[in-house]
Amino acid sequence: MIGYASRTGTRRNLDALRHAGWRLMVSAKGPLRPERFRYALDNGAWTAFQQGEPFDVPAFEKAVALLGPGADWIVLPDIVAGGLASLSFSLGWLDTLRGRPELRGAQYLLAVQNGMEPPHVASLVGPEVGIFVGGDTPWKLATMATWARLAHERGAFCHVGRVNTVRRIRLCAAAGADSFDGSGVSRFASALPTLDLARRQPDIEGWLAGRRL
Repeated sequence: MIGYASRTGTRRNLDALRHAGWRLMVSAKGPLRPERFRYALDNGAWTAFQQGEPFDVPAFEKAVALLGPGADWIVLPDIVAGGLASLSFSLGWLDTLRGRPELRGAQYLLAVQNGMEPPHVASLVGPEVGIFVGGDTPWKLATMATWARLAHERGAFCHVGRVNTVRRIRLCAAAGADSFDGSGVSRFASALPTLDLARRQPDIEGWLAGRRL
């Protein structure tokens, strides 16, 4: 799986991440510097939610203008824990961004939240629009395999947000996710070797289960 680390300005941690082959998750609400990494662009909704603020449209627009064309993918604006209201909000932005010539060929990820189910998004998902598994932790862990399966059936990419432990990395692997992001390796270089090993290990239990079928 591909690991994305939250952007950090700590040179030691950046060097360790670069050596390990991780990528950066750059937030529209943070410094817009990818530090010569491959990167994805987060919309900043989670940070705004944590701070009790509304979605920061100017910050997102600035981030897209500066970093959108070079990003692996862009997380469409969403409403944290917003259910179908979040879906409607994201689709309005998808229409807007698709109309921008500088973003031709860009890949977008639709953030799925508590209250959404595969039939709500199946017709939208494909090579251009993948799935970002958001929502609260219990819902995410319970549903991410379903979202990964839907994404792959539609030829799309599946990413899981806020993954900071070996156990959750292994659950992502077992679910079939293509990538995940977390802040632990950005804050603590000492956490990187263990988490990096986990992302590189195959899903052994899933492989054994397949052999028994």
